[in-house]
Amino acid sequence: MPLVEVKVFEDELTPDQTKQLIQRITDAVTTVTSEKLRDVTWVIVNTVKSGSWGVGGTALGVEDVRKIIRGG
Repeated sequence: MPLVEVKVFEDELTPDQTKQLIQRITDAVTTVTSEKLRDVTWVIVNTVKSGSWGVGGTALGVEDVRKIIRGG
């Protein structure tokens, strides 16, 4: 039973984006392993409070992700 955990900032994804992410991760797992595992592939999307995630010693938040998406 594959289990994939994804962490994103709270409010980073819409409910539709979360559903799509779960579907596509499940598709990727079953493509690599076996379609027979689709019904037992678990995907958990965990949310992290904005500002509670750091890279290189700098705390980041959902606005930083949005800046990256916008290209700067």
